[in-house]
Amino acid sequence: MSALSSRLFRQGVVRATLVGNAYRPRHRNRVLTIPSFFAAWLTTEAAPLVTAAWGLTTLRELRRKDGGLSVADKVGLALSAASVVGMAGLVREGLRSGEQLDAALAPEVPADELAEAPQAMRAGAVLPVLMGNRRRSITRNLTYATPDGHRLRLDVYEPLHGARTGERRPAVLQIHGGGWVIGSKDQQGIPLLNHLASCGWVGFNIDYRLSPKVQYPDHLIDCKRALAWIREHADEYSVDPDFVVVTGGSAGGHLCALVALTQNDERFQPGFEDADTSVQAAVPFYGVYDMLDRNGDHNEVFGQFVERMVMGVSPAQEEELWRNYSPVDHVGPDAPPMFVIHGDRDVLVPVAGARAFVEELRAVSDAPVLYAELVGGQHAFEVFPSARAVRAVESVERFLHHEHEKYLAARQAQGIPVPVAGA
Repeated sequence: MSALSSRLFRQGVVRATLVGNAYRPRHRNRVLTIPSFFAAWLTTEAAPLVTAAWGLTTLRELRRKDGGLSVADKVGLALSAASVVGMAGLVREGLRSGEQLDAALAPEVPADELAEAPQAMRAGAVLPVLMGNRRRSITRNLTYATPDGHRLRLDVYEPLHGARTGERRPAVLQIHGGGWVIGSKDQQGIPLLNHLASCGWVGFNIDYRLSPKVQYPDHLIDCKRALAWIREHADEYSVDPDFVVVTGGSAGGHLCALVALTQNDERFQPGFEDADTSVQAAVPFYGVYDMLDRNGDHNEVFGQFVERMVMGVSPAQEEELWRNYSPVDHVGPDAPPMFVIHGDRDVLVPVAGARAFVEELRAVSDAPVLYAELVGGQHAFEVFPSARAVRAVESVERFLHHEHEKYLAARQAQGIPVPVAGA
């Protein structure tokens, strides 16, 4: 019997290949990088479910074997067993991400705060983070701007209990990813917004115009329009207009960092130059921080894609525009507190870019710059609630809660009252 005729053998080969790819995904390969990413992403973040599915299919095949196992069957079972061991390693990496996140927070968040149970656990919200929070309400598809007749919408995530009389709540702006060309508010940031809303925050998950219909700098302008809208409607949602933070992943991480580092920059606020577009903290996930790729972290396809789809002009023609869209070129002493999170196996946006960005920002910023590099983390790791994602969500809430408490304490020390809703 040919080895290829054995289902157990074929299953073992496929499983071993998937696990090997999860540990060593392909980078800088025109053909293989994208499929390697998707396979590694699903295998890594859904490792317990994938392993369970493998076990069920193996049992089914074994029940079909009436005449004993061939050599190929036995080889296939050995490969599957080795693959399960590899999957256990991936699960262990995900579970240990909490240690890496705590270590990243330690320089800023006091040890007694880190020693406490996560806010999610104190609020009884661990399972809601995992399964879809029910301690919040959502208002969907509100229009926040209509540039060039294009209706831009956002969803509002609020605590289920509602605001107390006069209460002003902290707000978070979530910016989705998708390479500036795809994606929507319905696909990213959901676990984080669910959790923050259960902890008393008001979340705003936005859509923005996508390339190639628009190019530099319209994506950023739309994000700033959303910030202005949040402050204009602060009374309606009992939001404190003086404490709004921003987060996002991938292209959203790039835009999140730009929003944080170009506060009130009139170049990116045409028609609303006087609007307050400041943010009090930023949490970019696996973002692109240097569009020019000066360290050579990306493959050549990245530069071609950005030039054609996002910028509309080559660096040789307009290098300044590319610098304007590179967060690393906007670092300065007035940057807000920032918590940068990146996986060390990210093949779409390599981790070296995050390391360089954090180093540049720490050299000049007067505010805390925290960095968590997650061992085994792939791009988009927090899109669905894996063990790694849940721990990242809890850590982001700790960071933001700490920054909000610092803000409240500073206002109190200066004798400045927190704004009151309706006042």
